[in-house]
Amino acid sequence: MSVYAVKTTASQERTVADMIITREEQDIHAALAPDSLTSYVMVEADGPAAIERALEDIPHARSLVPGESSIAEVEHFLSPKPDVEGIAEGDIVELIAGPFKGEKAQVQRIDEGKDQVTVELYEATVPIPVTVRGDQIRVLDSEER
Repeated sequence: MSVYAVKTTASQERTVADMIITREEQDIHAALAPDSLTSYVMVEADGPAAIERALEDIPHARSLVPGESSIAEVEHFLSPKPDVEGIAEGDIVELIAGPFKGEKAQVQRIDEGKDQVTVELYEATVPIPVTVRGDQIRVLDSEER
């Protein structure tokens, strides 16, 4: 069993993956449309022939990329990366959700296990530490860059 790449129309990756899976091809086992991979769908199958047959009448599926990959080569697409990845203590961030939406703050502490960040609001007269989820902030200025 190998993994094959299918070229698709941009922003139609998930649609193509769903259509490949709904086909009655018993040699196709899985289809993956990772957000970080534009215009491609990864398909796990016994061989390229089954994928070729499935692609014949799927709109937005362009072609099967020649060659095959192993599961090890696409494994990094299978585990989600934490929302706090790329955020460092001291970064200037903007809160994009919650009661403090639109406020600017400085990162004080990062809890990767809980995917949370503790920030200190800038415009507050008294420094208030606020803990928010990693997906509720956007980095504006990073000290590491």
